[in-house]
Amino acid sequence: MEPIEFPEQTTIYGKNQPQYGPLPAHVDCNGVVTCCWKLTEQEIHQILDKGVIWHQVHTFGLAVQPQLLTTEKPELE
Repeated sequence: MEPIEFPEQTTIYGKNQPQYGPLPAHVDCNGVVTCCWKLTEQEIHQILDKGVIWHQVHTFGLAVQPQLLTTEKPELE
């Protein structure tokens, strides 16, 4: 799975940080960050076969922020 660029993106997190890799994102006025990921053919087949997606968040000991995984593109301002 790779993060991909999209027309509405407003920033790229991790730019010039090879330990993380670039993360294209749209950040709205309320601080909502939206990213888009492209799945490989193998990942698509794994999802079809198992019906699950795992998600990890590195909080560095801080509170977990609200998260949303979706297959639908959200409305971006």
